[in-house]
Amino acid sequence: MSTITSTAASTAAATSSPASTKLNVDFNMFLKMLTTQMQNQDPLSPMDTSQYTQQLVQYSQVEQSIQQNKTLDSILSSLSGQNLTQASGLIGRQVIFDSAVAGLSADTPASWNYAANGKVSSLVATVTAADGTVVDTRAVDATSATGRFSWDGKLTDGTTAAPGSYTLTLRGSDASGNNVPVTVNSVGTVREVQMAGGALSLSVNGSVYPATSLLSIAG
Repeated sequence: MSTITSTAASTAAATSSPASTKLNVDFNMFLKMLTTQMQNQDPLSPMDTSQYTQQLVQYSQVEQSIQQNKTLDSILSSLSGQNLTQASGLIGRQVIFDSAVAGLSADTPASWNYAANGKVSSLVATVTAADGTVVDTRAVDATSATGRFSWDGKLTDGTTAAPGSYTLTLRGSDASGNNVPVTVNSVGTVREVQMAGGALSLSVNGSVYPATSLLSIAG
């Protein structure tokens, strides 16, 4: 099921609420003080015009601050909504992330793309659970320095790993046994986009990634 979730507006409101409340309190307090001062001034010695004008300017500044705060909240909420709407176009698209973490579900294997920084004669894949436990280790075809590794969760003891997020590490070696660095990137289909705290994230096979880690989008 594809989902679009946004908590940006409520988060922005919650964040700005204390500031708005304080401004309103200051505004009301100022208004009461100015009104009281005008009502109780000495008719024989009225308030100096310059002082009155200065207080009116302060009154106006407080009012403007309140309005600017409300306008800013509205702009932030609108921008967050636009970003989320645009990101919804990624739902159903295959994407690649700058992350070695991929999601495993009951019906979809965890998948990664890999690229060795040189010619390799052997590749060994190690899959690690979120708690750091190594759950699987196996040899990978080293015919090509690049490829895709998919893991369905099947373990050597015949059981299946629980759905969740898993990290892939690939150890590459050349013909002389020297280490060859291998870059690993998770790949999958976007199922959900979320906006929380002003940050956009994408959900792929149960794992959530910040949009900033997105490397490519398949056509």
